[in-house]
Amino acid sequence: MSTPQPAVETRSMVVARGVRKSYGAHEVIKGVDLEVAPGEVLCLLGPSGSGKSTFLRCINHLEQIDAGWISVDGELVGYREHRGRLYELRDAEIARRRSEIGMVFQQFNLFPHLSVLENLMQAPLRVRREAAGPVRERSLALLDRVGLADKAGAYPRQLSGGQQQRVAIARALAMQPKLMLFDEPTSALDPELVGEVLDVMRGLADDGMTMVVVTHEIGFAREVADTVAFLDGGVVVEAGPPSQVFDAPQHERTRAFLARVL
Repeated sequence: MSTPQPAVETRSMVVARGVRKSYGAHEVIKGVDLEVAPGEVLCLLGPSGSGKSTFLRCINHLEQIDAGWISVDGELVGYREHRGRLYELRDAEIARRRSEIGMVFQQFNLFPHLSVLENLMQAPLRVRREAAGPVRERSLALLDRVGLADKAGAYPRQLSGGQQQRVAIARALAMQPKLMLFDEPTSALDPELVGEVLDVMRGLADDGMTMVVVTHEIGFAREVADTVAFLDGGVVVEAGPPSQVFDAPQHERTRAFLARVL
């Protein structure tokens, strides 16, 4: 796959240039350019089918892009460049780079046969081969951080949906990622449980975690995001600070979308 220019922009945590992705004849992402600086929060908004979740999955190479490139912390994601072309990395190197990117999905994807604490400890022990003592200590501290210190010995089936999603966030943080990706993390929750998950995410933003969040929670995006990008039809229609995008949108498509959701 060819790349239009060398992907070396270390000032930004995430850089996407000319990203395209198709499924057969259907092009889902049609040349997306975005950047996220270290410590910033980017919220991706848009109607269903606009390419938000697909783009998010491209950031950690869960989806292979068809054109363009993405870098995280100065390293290409999933590929290496040689003489103007991109070549996919070996599975082990992809896994190494992916381990530095935490991801939280709509569904919680916890291991049902493991306790909450064991869910947090699995990846550091198995992927990073870390010593059990420090991993356990870090995992307990993370459970305390998300307000679930008393649930270390519980199993996922014993938790509410909001509690399970907070465990999923803590599990991603247990790998000490440099970037967190959230794919509509509250969409599967009952309305009264949404706030507890968003509170954890606010705390991460306050602590300076770099985050890319696909969300329909407009209030959260207005409060926490440094940049809001509105996607439609696989392109970034409009991007800017929340005050600009929400209060003075420049594009008619953005205005029509916000009129329905605000």
